[in-house]
Amino acid sequence: MEIKVCGPGCAKCHEAERVVNEALGEAGIAANVEKVSDFSAIAKLGVFATPAVVIDGKIRCTGKVPSKKDVLSWLK
Repeated sequence: MEIKVCGPGCAKCHEAERVVNEALGEAGIAANVEKVSDFSAIAKLGVFATPAVVIDGKIRCTGKVPSKKDVLSWLK
């Protein structure tokens, strides 16, 4: 599983990354979590609002910090 947390490095982006990592730990799932902060790379993913979470190429959340409950549902 490949997870990309997109954002320039603001507090909300760090929070989104923390929530994703917490959910992975709680679910006991190993995944490659990558922080993407380059705006052109973010745009190539189809993301135009940050923070965003992309799981295996599918955009799951944009423009807000996801809840841990949401992230857990995406991991299933």
